[in-house]
Amino acid sequence: MKRVAFILFTICVLNSCNSNEPKPIKINSDGCDNCKMTISSGKFGAELITEKGRHYKFDDISCMLKFAKSGTSVPAKAFYVNDYLQDNTLIPAEKAFYLKDGAINSPMRGNKAAFSTKQEAEQYKSKLNATPATWDDIYNSFQ
Repeated sequence: MKRVAFILFTICVLNSCNSNEPKPIKINSDGCDNCKMTISSGKFGAELITEKGRHYKFDDISCMLKFAKSGTSVPAKAFYVNDYLQDNTLIPAEKAFYLKDGAINSPMRGNKAAFSTKQEAEQYKSKLNATPATWDDIYNSFQ
């Protein structure tokens, strides 16, 4: 019985080390792994999870993409972005709906905002005088 419990415990520990789930960003505490500034906004933060399960946190989507494409990090397994309307709530980057430029003023001037639904992005498009974009547009805009 002890052996079964040990095996189950070991499996749980190994699975937790290789999680695809984002870790919450601690606003005004965590630092950006790209520009090293303190993450101060729950609207624009982002997180990258590597294939080995390491979590990197960023104050702006542009910082995350610069870091991911710098060639110095290990391959990314998952990207998460903060939902513009739900302060400090991370959502999968490829499922988000984006607006860029206009009145969007993100910390590192990436000026991109992510939304959980297309309806929310459409609603804020005119309010922010912004242009719709896809994850592919956002990702490919950085070399």
